[in-house]
Amino acid sequence: MKLRILGCSGGIGGRHLRTTSMLIDSDILIDAGTGVGDLSLTELSLIDHVFVTHSHLDHVATIPFMVDTVGGMREKPVIVHAIPDTLEIIRNHVFNWEIWPDFSQIPTPEKPWLQYQAIRIGETVSIDGRGITALPANHVVPAVGFHVDSGRASLVFTGDTTTNDPLWAAVNRISNLKFLIIETAFCNREKQLAVVSKHLCPSMLAEELAKLERTADIYITHLKPGEIELIMQEIEECAGRFKPRMLQNNQVFEF
Repeated sequence: MKLRILGCSGGIGGRHLRTTSMLIDSDILIDAGTGVGDLSLTELSLIDHVFVTHSHLDHVATIPFMVDTVGGMREKPVIVHAIPDTLEIIRNHVFNWEIWPDFSQIPTPEKPWLQYQAIRIGETVSIDGRGITALPANHVVPAVGFHVDSGRASLVFTGDTTTNDPLWAAVNRISNLKFLIIETAFCNREKQLAVVSKHLCPSMLAEELAKLERTADIYITHLKPGEIELIMQEIEECAGRFKPRMLQNNQVFEF
């Protein structure tokens, strides 16, 4: 299994800042932030599944454009997988004919370009031998993280989250854990903002990583543009035995 980072920033700007999205092999997206827009038409047309952590715009922005762009090039609909609350938000506030056409009904209700598939925390969706399991997240809207398992090794992406004991209980049960991608959106001086918005800052990250009982390569995502260097410096100072690295756009994980 190969996972490529299409976007991992907390914002946009310039050539390298793209919001959250990850491409598994050629056919599965984890989130669909602005990084998806860098894919070619052919690459977009091969995507069959989008697993969404939550409904915020930086994680779903390109789903409408992608479906509109390549729907007519495909033989089957794109399937959006998310928890029921997230699907309801996407239906009501994106594909609602006011923000964007409802592609779950067009070109025809019988053969739409978009379908929804509800998932639940702890449920594993198996696609050609690849398992994707929804993990608990703690954010300001209903949210999940994802455990991606190739059968040989696993990667965990926390999604947007703050202090989250149920996540670590689930992660500590993953015997083949290899990679952990976790957010840290704000620097320590903005801890109160991190708490209110249910994100992490470096001091909070350190407290969360102390709950990890497995060994893993740890990567930091969702850093706020303009504070990237400061956040990573603070993480280095407080992460203890862990040595987190900053996630990079176009980075590839094989497992």
